[in-house]
Amino acid sequence: MIRVLVWAKSAIMRAGLEALVRADARFDVAGANRETTDLVTSVRELAPDVALLDGSSGFNAAVWAELSSAADAPAAVVLLESLRRAGVLRLLQSGVRGLLLREARPEEISAALVAVNSGLTVMSPEMIEVLAPVSAEAPADDELPPGEPLTPRESEVLALLADGAGNKEIAIRLGVSEHTVKFHVSSILNKLGAATRTEAVTRGFKEGLIMI
Repeated sequence: MIRVLVWAKSAIMRAGLEALVRADARFDVAGANRETTDLVTSVRELAPDVALLDGSSGFNAAVWAELSSAADAPAAVVLLESLRRAGVLRLLQSGVRGLLLREARPEEISAALVAVNSGLTVMSPEMIEVLAPVSAEAPADDELPPGEPLTPRESEVLALLADGAGNKEIAIRLGVSEHTVKFHVSSILNKLGAATRTEAVTRGFKEGLIMI
C-alpha cells in the first residue's frame, strides 16, 4: 500500500484530496497538513511514500529540493493552477516528479501517484506543451526575465561561483545539499539570462552583483 501525505492550504481542497486517496485501495493516508505543521516537519515525521501537494498552498520549490535530496525522500505530485514555463521548470529541477493541473480528474491524480511512486515522471499534456522549445523569434512571455533580483542565497552562490567553487564545495560552505546548490545555480542562470556558469559570473560582475 502506498502511503500518501496530503498537503493543501484550503480545508475544502484538503478534504477532497483526502477523500480521493481514501477511496482507492492502493493508498493509505499517511497524514494531512494542519496550519501549525509545516511541510518539512510533516514529511520527516510521517515518512510518506508520496506527497500530494496543492501548489497554491505556499509550496516552495527550494524547500522541496532540499527534502528530495534525502535517500528516503518521498516522490511528489504537485497540482498547479499556473502553466508558467519557468515555474514548471523550477519544480522539475527541485525533484518533483508529478505535475498536474488542479482540475485533473481523480483517476488522473491516482494514476500519477502510482507512477511517481514507481520512479516515473508524470505531467499533464498542457505542461508538456509549455515546455516545448521556444523559437528565438517568439520568446516565451512567461520566462523569468533577465535582471530579476537574485535571492540572498542565490547571491551567496553566485559569489562562490566567482571564487571558482564547485557544487560540492558550495554545498559544504553553505551547509546545504549538492542538489540544492544545483537548483540555485539553475535559477541564477535563468535570472541572469546566462547559458553557463562563467557567463553568469561575467554578468554578475558587470551588473554589480558580485563584490570585487
